[in-house]
Amino acid sequence: MSGLRPRVVLAMSPVARQRLFAPDAIERLKSVAEVDTDLVLTDFASRDARAALGRAEVILSSWGGPPLDALALAGAPRLRALVHAAGSVKPYVTEPAWRRGILVSSAAAVNAIPVAEYTLAMILLANKKAHRMARTYRERRTRLDLLEDFPEAGNYAKTVGIIGASKIGRRVIELLSPHELRVLVCDPYLDDATARRLGAARAELDELLAASDVVSLHAPALPTTRHMLDRRRLALMRDGATLINTARGSLVDHDALVAELRPGRIEAVLDVTEPEILPPDSPLYDLPNVILTPHIAGALGVELRRLGASAIDEIARYAAGHAFAHPVTQAELARIA
Repeated sequence: MSGLRPRVVLAMSPVARQRLFAPDAIERLKSVAEVDTDLVLTDFASRDARAALGRAEVILSSWGGPPLDALALAGAPRLRALVHAAGSVKPYVTEPAWRRGILVSSAAAVNAIPVAEYTLAMILLANKKAHRMARTYRERRTRLDLLEDFPEAGNYAKTVGIIGASKIGRRVIELLSPHELRVLVCDPYLDDATARRLGAARAELDELLAASDVVSLHAPALPTTRHMLDRRRLALMRDGATLINTARGSLVDHDALVAELRPGRIEAVLDVTEPEILPPDSPLYDLPNVILTPHIAGALGVELRRLGASAIDEIARYAAGHAFAHPVTQAELARIA
């Protein structure tokens, strides 16, 4: 550290800067760091950027910021840390930065909060059959015999399968704890004792798929997880079960998913797809048993302020000589989003 108030440079889009930091947050940032909050870098090559990098001890980054590559590092001899006011740091922290020993923090744990809230809401609504009831009511436009037509509606004693004990997956399990549900979790890095401490029972993937009324994906996008839910595994899901994906679209074979959805055997809540923006002719837009949202589960609107506040907390910790509360290491990037 260079002193009690480290020199900080913002590297993000101007829109991100505006949405992340309210005026009071800007004042707090200035109280813990030497920072020109009007200078927002979207590249590291301009004259202003090179001058700022030459003095910077900490980069405060977010969406729209440039990667911290070898060229940027060469012009930043005093740089010690990168605090990322967003989720994944993979696009921003390069191999040269890790070799240099740059300390890295991410707001992924904070961004997990709204994703888990979205997931919890969708799990409870899926078990309640709320979306199916709404469709039926709209079609019939008369009184429904709810007891006759929806005998399996409700959350009591249902089974929820969580694929991936990530920060988000663990938060979802925590939020499910007040409800009388059986929770299964599948994660290759999780043992039985840890699963029990989380409030779930560990299960193998095939077992989880066959046993769950709702399956929620929280695994990272890795070569080993691509299309982990393929035709064979999707066929294991119970009739009437719901698949929720707030993780990455690549985890699911969409052609196989459409084949299961078309006859109405299962339902799906998809906040992420592959590609990210589906082509206009994708059947997922029109299938009545699909809830399709445009990647909204993560922080949006006022929730972005939480990410900004978390980043300022990290800079305050750094200024005080403390370790980051939400550090990211190169080793763990191999198995996180």
